This record gives sequence, C-alpha cells and structure tokens, in this order.
Amino acid sequence: MKKETKTTRIDELNSLFRDNPTIYLFDYTKMTVAQATALRKTLRKQGASLKVVKNRLALRAMGDVVPADLKPAFRKPTAVAYTAADPIALAKAVKEFSVQTKAMALKGGLVEGIYFGAERFDEVVKLVSRHAQLGKIGALMASPLIKLLRTLQAPLLNVGLLMGQLKDKKSKETPA
Repeated sequence: MKKETKTTRIDELNSLFRDNPTIYLFDYTKMTVAQATALRKTLRKQGASLKVVKNRLALRAMGDVVPADLKPAFRKPTAVAYTAADPIALAKAVKEFSVQTKAMALKGGLVEGIYFGAERFDEVVKLVSRHAQLGKIGALMASPLIKLLRTLQAPLLNVGLLMGQLKDKKSKETPA
C-alpha cells in the first residue's frame, strides 16, 4: 500500500474513532461475503455502519482518541461496527446477527466512549434503549401531574352528576 493511501486511510479511521462514541470490534474470519453484506444492510437500517480495518493503520489512527484498553483487541482480522446514534440498538443488531450466523466473535468495544471487554457485551445487549429510557422518565415525570389533574377534575365531575340527578328529580316531581 502506498504511503499516500495509508495516510488517507489513517485520517478516515481517526475521524471514525473521533466522531463515533460507540464502537464494537469483532473477528470476522468465519464470515462469508454474503453474510458481511447482510450485516451491513442490517446495520444501515439501524443508522450504523461496518468497516473492515487494517490493524496497524487502526492503531496509528487511534492515538489518544480511544482508550488504551482497546488496543489489544486489534489482533487477527478486525471489523468495526460503529454508530453515533443508539449504541444499544447497534449492540442488539450485532448480537442477533452473531447468534444467527455464528460467524463472528466480539473482541471488545466502546459504549459512549467507555471501554468494555467482550465478556461484558451481553450486559450491554440487555440494556434498554435510550428512547425507551426517555419514555419511562417522561412517564414518571408526567404521572404526578396526571394525578393532580384527575383530583382537580373529580369535584367538577361530581357537581355535574349531582346537577343531572337534581334535574331528573325535578322533572319527575313536576308533571308536564
């Protein structure tokens, strides 16, 4: 590979590591081309991408952007699944594909910039997505307001029911 090509690839990888706080590294040696294409399509639907990297160039590109704990994962053929969006959705997509094909082994990664080893990947997959967490927080915040609103509406509702009963009673007492 020419030096200019290496320099451009290193710059691309550096921007990849800098711009994407969530990165999963895995060994793809058992993966076929068709499986890699299918994984890329699946990840694209999630707003993520897959890139096969040359380990030496990736190590040069990492610099201080990525924690040093991740450096040992760059042995054997390495592919990088990355996203700037939802890290949990990416983890679930990679895990599902890995279980279906049994063609890749996770080496480690970063979730929102924090290093984790391959042994902790299942913990990440079990987490609830960011959108679901925000929904739960919103529901928890809205719950007291909804209860207050129902409490304030109850007397008005009761007054309305009483007025209706009074009207029915008066109409029965006075024949038309």
